[in-house]
Amino acid sequence: MKQQVDAVYENGVFRRLSPVSVAESQRVRIEILENDPGRAFLDQEFMESARAEAEAAGQIPSIEEVRKRLASVPGSMAETVMEERGEF
Repeated sequence: MKQQVDAVYENGVFRRLSPVSVAESQRVRIEILENDPGRAFLDQEFMESARAEAEAAGQIPSIEEVRKRLASVPGSMAETVMEERGEF
């Protein structure tokens, strides 16, 4: 049986990110493929569908428009993330 499972390598151990159908103590073979960290957890099918829908409606902003809108956001996104995670 072949399964694809996302995992994180921490402290010398692979930690799965979703359930697997493997019996306790069953031997398995792991093939390591590096994911693009920014896209690893995105639903690619949904992203393509949303992109096509926005493109058809002429709603894809330019990078300049995105920068302009982000510049109007008060505070620091890094500070907000650290506060949410409890990191100081």
